[in-house]
Amino acid sequence: MIDFQGRLMPAIENAESVLQHSLRIAQIAQLLNIPIIGTEQSPQSLGSNLESVQKYCGITISKEHFNACADGLINVLPSGRNQLALVGCETHVCLMQTALGLIECDFDVAIVVDGVGSRRTLDKELALERLKASGARLISSEMLAFEWLVSTHNPHFKDILKLVK
Repeated sequence: MIDFQGRLMPAIENAESVLQHSLRIAQIAQLLNIPIIGTEQSPQSLGSNLESVQKYCGITISKEHFNACADGLINVLPSGRNQLALVGCETHVCLMQTALGLIECDFDVAIVVDGVGSRRTLDKELALERLKASGARLISSEMLAFEWLVSTHNPHFKDILKLVK
C-alpha cells in the first residue's frame, strides 16, 4: 500500500474510490493471511498514511526515494513470495518507480488499477501503459479477490463475496 498519506490524498483524482478499492483489497488480504506492507514518502513533509490504511499494514516503510526498493522494501518482503499486488499513489511516481524496481528484481508485479491514483488522469494512464510494457500485470480489485480465493471452497468465500459485491 503505497503512500496513502493524509496530505497527499486530497490532491488525488477520485481519491475516495481509489482508497475504498484499496481498503477492500486490504480486508481481503487480511482474511486470507496475506502480508500487507505500507510505504510513506517523506512522512515528515507529507504526514503518515491514513489511519484506515495504517491499521492493515504489518510493516510500514518510511522512504525518501520514489522507488521504495531503494529504502529497504526488498528486505521486508516475506521470503517465498514472488507475486506482489500494488495499490497506492501517485501512480506515475512512487507506485510506478517501486513497481519497476520490483520487476527489475524479478518479482511478479500486479497493479490493481482501481486502487491506484494520480493527481492527473494523463499521468495515471501513461504510467499504466509504461508498467504494462515493462511486464506488470494490470488487474482490478475484483479480479485479485477471486484469484486469491481460487474456488468457492475457500472457507472465506462468503465473507469475501460480501466485500466484493
